[in-house]
Amino acid sequence: MMNNPKAARIIAAVVIAMMVITLAASLLGCSASGSGTATKSESVKTQATKAGKDPVSGLRYVSAAELPKEARQTLALIDKGGPYPYSRDGIVFGNREKILPKQSNGYYHEFTVKTPGENDRGARRIITGRSDERYYTDDHYKSFRRIQEDG
Repeated sequence: MMNNPKAARIIAAVVIAMMVITLAASLLGCSASGSGTATKSESVKTQATKAGKDPVSGLRYVSAAELPKEARQTLALIDKGGPYPYSRDGIVFGNREKILPKQSNGYYHEFTVKTPGENDRGARRIITGRSDERYYTDDHYKSFRRIQEDG
């Protein structure tokens, strides 16, 4: 046994400090393996992005440069805040198809992408979300691709 109360207090303080550090490290997801501090979900997101898919929606990415010129023109109008050529541009998109990530009503808005040779709005749309995410459909909501930010 230890007969020195001062030494016993110091040892107790060191043990408590090490327990606090260990607890904090486990709560924050740190490890002593030296492999970094990336969590499993970050690793999954990185793999999805490298595979060309949005990790949140699971949809394939498409760069703005790969979109038809009319879609790029619509993106430019969205960035400027209009004016839009169709009266229904900017209306709430209800996501009834449930292909995009589930969000509250009013989160998504749709904008028409002109289709050469069509007399009406056609099938092409850009859908925007409140967090600045953008999606493109060329088949009237049957499928979507996440528009990847250039840069």
